[in-house]
Amino acid sequence: MKSPLNYILISLIFVLSTSSKPEDDFYNELYRPQFHFTPEKNLVKEPAALVFSNDQYHLFYEVGDSTILTDKIQWGHAISSDLVHWEHLSPAISMDQSDCPINSGSIVLDASNILGLQKGSTKTMVAFYSGKGCGVSCSYSTDDGNTWEKLFDMPILSFEKSEDIASPKVFWHEESGNWVMLLSRMPKENGMLKGITFYNSDNLKDWEETSHFPLLSVSPDLFKLNVDKRDNETKWILSGDGESYYIGSFDGKSFTTESALLKSDFGGSLAGAKTWVNLPKTNNRIIQLAALSGGEYPGMPFNGQMSFPCELTLKTFSDGVHLLRNPVKEIELLHGKLNSWTNKNIIPGIKNNILKNIKGDCKHFICTFDIKTSDNFGLMVRHSKKTVGTEILYDVKRGVLYCLGTNVPLKTNDNKLVLEVLVDRSSIEIFANNGDKVISKCFTPDEESIGYEIFTNGGELMIDQMDIYDMNSSWYESKNKKSLPFGKNK
Repeated sequence: MKSPLNYILISLIFVLSTSSKPEDDFYNELYRPQFHFTPEKNLVKEPAALVFSNDQYHLFYEVGDSTILTDKIQWGHAISSDLVHWEHLSPAISMDQSDCPINSGSIVLDASNILGLQKGSTKTMVAFYSGKGCGVSCSYSTDDGNTWEKLFDMPILSFEKSEDIASPKVFWHEESGNWVMLLSRMPKENGMLKGITFYNSDNLKDWEETSHFPLLSVSPDLFKLNVDKRDNETKWILSGDGESYYIGSFDGKSFTTESALLKSDFGGSLAGAKTWVNLPKTNNRIIQLAALSGGEYPGMPFNGQMSFPCELTLKTFSDGVHLLRNPVKEIELLHGKLNSWTNKNIIPGIKNNILKNIKGDCKHFICTFDIKTSDNFGLMVRHSKKTVGTEILYDVKRGVLYCLGTNVPLKTNDNKLVLEVLVDRSSIEIFANNGDKVISKCFTPDEESIGYEIFTNGGELMIDQMDIYDMNSSWYESKNKKSLPFGKNK
């Protein structure tokens, strides 16, 4: 006869075994992006800081304590060796002693140990962040971002509580030999002066204001790029939110614009874009990540997602220099089955849909079209016989690309148009003409709508080349293989 204790133990084991989430369901919910970063649960806002350290890409991000927006924000932490497979780590920085909300900022590595905090060979991470009414604060980590402690007397920069400040961006400016901070700020409660204030420091502790740039105000980032990948010509890019930017010069103290305000993404969804710092010089890339805002995730344990990491380049066009955004080459690590068409002529009519056998919720399209006599053409994404999908349409006569309420002026090149499209379970990113014009949007497709269609109206369309890859999950080695998810805490 079994004792009461045995019955209790058996019952407890049964409850635990039946209530735990099946391994196959981890990161496999209906609207869970499969190759765009999301936290395991709760609200994700913007990238908080991006830094490369010890051969790992570190992603620190703003995360709430529930799926709705509250003031209780902390920094989540994830790492990756390839920008596509992520491992969740313990949360990094939480609300400070004065109960200030911890918003986004930046992280630098104290490579010369100027603060004298380094332990062993691991460089000290120094994080700068802001909280409304609390100024700019600072924390540090000597174990590659796993644990954090407050640095100096808080805050390191003080402002009137009524003053609106946000998103301190700190980096080392080699040419002037100074640390530089950019801070979104509205000085003296004057809305006309809202913009970016620049500061200098030689020790990461004491900061001196050097200039103010009033033409851009949100989520500032500043970085240098070669023009047309030539080593002898560089420009500085002052970016805000990842959608708008100026091209100009920077002397370590102030930014001088040489362009009008330009756009790199037209979807209206990018927020808080940042670039990875401390990338090895042999890498020779500027890699950007942003939040994709405005999405809906009914029934999901999380709310929000990141864009796919993009490499930024500068290219000269007939109307000037443009910033190009394209998915990082590491996307190829997630490629699955390939369907490909070459020199395929398409005529009007629904019977000519060559994509009728393409099914699924995660795809990577790489297409080059010869417009020929078409009046308009495009792709229908995630559609079914019962539900109309999402249309990506190019109007030839108007020279405009349309998707999800966004329209973008887009020129052809010798009557050719290049489109690269990332389709995930709850987002679409369109890179037109090799990243010259980009549309990033969230969407919530019907669960059973997994079809695709290519169409042309008014005339013929030639597909010079169309490659469509099935996309494997970032969180599993293979969708058909039962294994420990990459992202699951060990």
